[in-house]
Amino acid sequence: MSAPPTDPPPRRRVSTTFTPRFTLSLFYLFGFFFLFALLLVVPALVEAFQQLPAESTPQDLEIASEVARETLRPRLGIAVAGSILATALGAYTNSLPGMRA
Repeated sequence: MSAPPTDPPPRRRVSTTFTPRFTLSLFYLFGFFFLFALLLVVPALVEAFQQLPAESTPQDLEIASEVARETLRPRLGIAVAGSILATALGAYTNSLPGMRA
């Protein structure tokens, strides 16, 4: 007599973990953008604050915000391009935490 056929062993279910790469890439993109924008604005703000008197008034704060706006406006493309490049390069080289394969 022949032995009855045996069922194949049950297949293991591969456990996949959720990795929010798209969300993390957006956070990195915005983080790099604010970092680069801040780095582009800080030198002009330091120069503007050095020229102000010791007592600051609300007008001084308006002047500082206008300096920041006028400094960042022509350099906004640089900050955007830098943030896209830094995020893409970090994702490509697997150097950003959470973006590693």
